[in-house]
Amino acid sequence: MDIPRFHLAFPVRDLAEARAFYGGLLGCPEGRSSEDWVDFDFRGHQIVAHLSPAEAGHRATNAVDGEDVPVRHFGVILTLPEWEDLAAKLKAAGTRFVIEPTVRFRGQPGEQATMFFLDPSGNALEFKAFADDAMVFAK
Repeated sequence: MDIPRFHLAFPVRDLAEARAFYGGLLGCPEGRSSEDWVDFDFRGHQIVAHLSPAEAGHRATNAVDGEDVPVRHFGVILTLPEWEDLAAKLKAAGTRFVIEPTVRFRGQPGEQATMFFLDPSGNALEFKAFADDAMVFAK
């Protein structure tokens, strides 16, 4: 089944930093751009970094399974091997995690591998994986 692609626009403080982080570290190919924004291919989805320093960064958290999760965040669900590879790559690059790579809801519906980290502008990203894809929306 084909899944529709999403589009997300978000603020950044510096486009060169965004290019290095999303294009370099995360490996997202760059699409169109201008002096004020850059499109990236985020695993088949379109994300757009808009230059808006005053709006960048996360400010609030909510408790989820004992962790303070940034309220405003985005990310993607990977396969478990992809998630493990990305976690290793981020650790090797010296990434500071908001929430270290871990398994949340262990032994419960929705068990998932997850990690949170910030881009250079302070935007929170979550990458997660499920051993069983049926658990993505499990109650």
